Amino acid sequence: MSPAPKATAPQETDSFHEPRREDCPWCGSKRLRTRLRTPDLSRRRPGTFVVDECRDCAHAFQNPRLTAEGLALHHQDLPEAPHPIAPRRHRAAARAMLAFREPESWLDVGTGEGAFPAAARRYFPYTAFDGVDITRRVQKARASGHIEEAHRGRLTDQGLVNRLHARYDVVSMFHHLEHTPDPREELRAALKVLRPGGHLLIEVPDPHCAFGTLLGKWWPWYAQPRHLHLMPLANLVAELESQHCTIVTTDRRTPHIPYDLTGALSLALTRAIPAPDTPWRSTPPTALQRRTRTTLLRATTPFLAAATALDHTLAPVLRRTRFANTYRIIARRGEATT
Repeated sequence: MSPAPKATAPQETDSFHEPRREDCPWCGSKRLRTRLRTPDLSRRRPGTFVVDECRDCAHAFQNPRLTAEGLALHHQDLPEAPHPIAPRRHRAAARAMLAFREPESWLDVGTGEGAFPAAARRYFPYTAFDGVDITRRVQKARASGHIEEAHRGRLTDQGLVNRLHARYDVVSMFHHLEHTPDPREELRAALKVLRPGGHLLIEVPDPHCAFGTLLGKWWPWYAQPRHLHLMPLANLVAELESQHCTIVTTDRRTPHIPYDLTGALSLALTRAIPAPDTPWRSTPPTALQRRTRTTLLRATTPFLAAATALDHTLAPVLRRTRFANTYRIIARRGEATT
């Protein structure tokens, strides 16, 4: 029986990119600077990816951006990488909503297999949690009982947003907006499915995190090519206010994820260790290369454990400084939002 054919990697990666932008997708300024150039450090797909930053509003974005076909290529054949947000991080985010009336209905956007709703039920046992995700994992979330209704697709799909119009008391987006082609469109869709007076809960990486400068391309929250946007807190706040929302709270301390050093070391080791067998390799690794990779991966375990310990030891201090890597916004939908 012949082996299954490998997926074809693009030889001309430009065909999988949109034209390069000469202006900022957030404010329209043409005062751009290149913040980062990097290959795909975690999955070793071909190509080099550029993150530009606007000198006026500080919005950072992938430029040129992958097309829909390019994004599909860079997500095919591999399971979703585990996100370094432990269940306690989800519980902390859920506790942030305890100050408000218990919601009847809650939509988690980009829910995956429903890890957040599963954790949040501890504090909101009478809330009906639903989820939306572009992958089949949302169906697993429903099958496991983590959510009641599973919606596969993008929240911005017109049919979906119309069907869910003004249905939810809370909409949550955890590390979701940075993956989307148009974060503003995602915010508008989220506000449409909220009831008047409902709350929008957002957590995203903070592009002003000092680790981004210190670690450069090894900073795990650049996550190229999967992260298309890195939005400063002030930009999201201003956008939500322009959509007639009231900003209830912003927080840079509690959402910090102690993973920067661990993630950077993991990326560096992944880059240094012989590559695994992947669908886009022209030739498979030899038996010796496979054994070498396995041996080296085992040898790196103590170093990763030490980095993890250091991340967690420093976290109480770092979360109070510019080294905090994530921020949270809770906004209340106004009556005028449509």
